[in-house]
Amino acid sequence: MDDAGSTVPRRQLGRYLRELREDAHVTVAAAAKALEWSPPRIWRYEGGQVPIHPNDAEAMCRLYGAPPETITTMRNLARETKSRGWYHAYDHAITEWFKLYVGLEAAASTIRKYEPNVIPGLLQSLEYMTEIITTGNPDLSQAQQQARIEVRSKRQKLLARVVPQAPDLDVVIGEAALRCPTKDRAAMARQLRHLAAVATQRHNVTVRVLPFAAGLPSRPEVGSFSILTFPKVSVRPPEPTTVYSDGPCGAVYLDKPTEIEVYDGIWSSLRQLCLTPLESTEFITRIAKEYDVDFLPA
Repeated sequence: MDDAGSTVPRRQLGRYLRELREDAHVTVAAAAKALEWSPPRIWRYEGGQVPIHPNDAEAMCRLYGAPPETITTMRNLARETKSRGWYHAYDHAITEWFKLYVGLEAAASTIRKYEPNVIPGLLQSLEYMTEIITTGNPDLSQAQQQARIEVRSKRQKLLARVVPQAPDLDVVIGEAALRCPTKDRAAMARQLRHLAAVATQRHNVTVRVLPFAAGLPSRPEVGSFSILTFPKVSVRPPEPTTVYSDGPCGAVYLDKPTEIEVYDGIWSSLRQLCLTPLESTEFITRIAKEYDVDFLPA
């Protein structure tokens, strides 16, 4: 398997099993009772959160009245859910819900990211990243903080990936993310120059700035989010476009057509307020120079 590990097969299998259950008009509670499992176990399977043993997949299929050929397909897909991505080596430092995102990110063909307050993780310099992680996670041990830094650094490598083709990254960054400095203002200047350099040097990265002067977007209460689009792989249909947003206690994954339509609209409204990519690079460079002023000799 590639960097996506078992994430996509787990999500696909979970979605198929949920559809089989719903088509059979079986509730989660009824399925759990019949299989002598807990309802959370059904939810974890259907949500693609954990691998599924082929025997468990078959038991669910038989309960839902699936035909033999479907059972065979589900068993084969269940075997693929055992594969492990590189990020599983960091089980001690990152949560299950974030591991799911890392796998989806690695499988995506396009990533659209809105970040109003901080530089997106895939575009962070090591200095900036280190301060963000250590300041934002003071309760973690030094080893755990370092592990998270390593995970984020490895995630950034997908932008230069050759096989499979690197995803296109389209980013909208709020001006606040550029104006809120790290403790070391010189490091912040270097972060902004790094951001401008990646935006101009990588053909698959587009950065747009949402300036204060643009006013409030149409949904000002909406925080950071990512919209991931996936390629078709082999004969299987592609994963549905997925919206991801997270917080300190968990994450939300949305993939219903009505939900995607809402976030597509939000994304379009944000884009309309942004500077162009060229204007954004010039804007970022000007702010970097403002940080430099602090270090000019008197």
